[in-house]
Amino acid sequence: MDINILIADDDSVFRQLICDIMKKKGYKVLQASNGKEAIDLFFSRTDIALCILDVMMPVYDGWEVLEEIRQNSDVPVLMLTALGDEIYEIKGLLEGADDYIAKPFSYPVFIARVEALLRKIKRQLFEKLAVGEISIDRSTHRVWVANEEIFLNNKEYCLLTYLVENRGIVLEREKILKNVWGYDFEGDIRTIDAHVKMLRSKLGFCSNYIKTIRGTGYMFEVSYEKEYSQ
Repeated sequence: MDINILIADDDSVFRQLICDIMKKKGYKVLQASNGKEAIDLFFSRTDIALCILDVMMPVYDGWEVLEEIRQNSDVPVLMLTALGDEIYEIKGLLEGADDYIAKPFSYPVFIARVEALLRKIKRQLFEKLAVGEISIDRSTHRVWVANEEIFLNNKEYCLLTYLVENRGIVLEREKILKNVWGYDFEGDIRTIDAHVKMLRSKLGFCSNYIKTIRGTGYMFEVSYEKEYSQ
């Protein structure tokens, strides 16, 4: 399963070097040369696992990009900067960055920092998850209800996984739309209701796990659940 990393830096040579390193490690990369491109790229997708942001970028700097991301997502963010003063490191961490590294840096150290940030993401991507009578294999996108496999299209699978990951939490339709369809989705919000209806039909007797919260959205809830990962 691909792990997508967004790399934003206005230094094209340095950016390409980082991209090459990430590709050699088996990651997929998206490149942005300024803060606006970084924001546009990030919010055009729902599958970015890590953002690597340079602080000093044109249009919007790294702090502004970080602020925009943090208002909508908790995706891991690694800040890069030539500013070595620890005051900037503290600023980055306080404003929501997950890690901070000053240029120039040791590439083995850089790789170690990236791998540490992605460890949880990798575990989530490849673990098997069981909730109630539903089992999900994230590495293959296969789903079973009471040990019988059901077949979901990509959006149905993403919707189910998002609901399960946030079980017990009331999710507004707008939030579901942003996290499953993407921030640039131009369709009607009622598309969520149509997909929930189809998903419920495929879940059979487990359809009641998806609760409708009148006037708000949906919540995934199981009165008795058994959860494991491997």
